[in-house]
Amino acid sequence: MTAPNYPDLKDASVFITGGGSGIGANLTEGFLHQGAKVAFIGRSDASAFVADMADATGNTPLFIQGDITDITQLRAAMDLASTTHGPITRLVNNAANDQRHASLDVDEAFYDWSTSINFKAYFFACQHAIRTMKSVGYGHIVNFSSISYMMGNAGYALYTASNSAINGMTRSLAREFGPDNIRLNCLAPGWVLTQKQLNKWADPDSLAAHLDRQCLKEHLTPDDIVNPTLFLASEASRMMTGQAMVVDGGVVVTG
Repeated sequence: MTAPNYPDLKDASVFITGGGSGIGANLTEGFLHQGAKVAFIGRSDASAFVADMADATGNTPLFIQGDITDITQLRAAMDLASTTHGPITRLVNNAANDQRHASLDVDEAFYDWSTSINFKAYFFACQHAIRTMKSVGYGHIVNFSSISYMMGNAGYALYTASNSAINGMTRSLAREFGPDNIRLNCLAPGWVLTQKQLNKWADPDSLAAHLDRQCLKEHLTPDDIVNPTLFLASEASRMMTGQAMVVDGGVVVTG
């Protein structure tokens, strides 16, 4: 997929959570092709991915191994990115875990684990990035949500609740920090067929049922999410803030 060129992303300091796998890997590649200075955090070793990206784009990302649920590690990773690439002016909160769960079986340990990945880390990444963005006079944040909460999907209530919370948080922070020239928007993908989704949840019946709900009769791939993210992170969307952009092939209706 060919992406438009966004000149303001060249040399921009970009930080992506979970940027070494799934949708995040495609996001990292998309920003690298724009000439951005990309840093990303992830739990698993991404050295091979970094080498592949250097070969594919001529631009080498900075991989920082760490756990986003450890806020001290998350802040340290963001500080290292700022030290290496200059102050972060684009944050993409992408990392999430849609582990299925029966609501009546949820205990406090699982609750804390799920919400720490899917909401807590988002808030503290925004908080830390905003401090930096205020110091340089601008910044753009893209928080990944999901259409799952809009659909009222069952089977992962903590995940859908976190996605709804991300939307509310984004709107509130957009209003609070708009006077500082800091924009925050949500991107809510539909069912994107990453390798994880194909391995764990994408049985033929579920795929067929979901495609039947879409207006556009093609399943979404990670590449379909890259261009909308670049748009929200660039000056092309300079007067958009506090919004939720849905990219789902036409399942839900907003407005």
